[in-house]
Amino acid sequence: MAKVVDARGLSCPQPVLLARKAMEEGEFPIEVLVDTGTSRDNVTRVAQKAGLKVRVEEREEGFVVRIEK
Repeated sequence: MAKVVDARGLSCPQPVLLARKAMEEGEFPIEVLVDTGTSRDNVTRVAQKAGLKVRVEEREEGFVVRIEK
């Protein structure tokens, strides 16, 4: 089961900080819920720089950024 980080409604850099904290905790996969394209792009970039796999799914309420090792 994925660890879920709900960062909807938060402005940057908060979603990135929450995602980074979850990555440091090491519980994968992680699903980061965001509601803006900017947050989606920033969380994706941070995860990819850490060498992790990222998959983005667009949903009615925003985006799910799934981060895996």
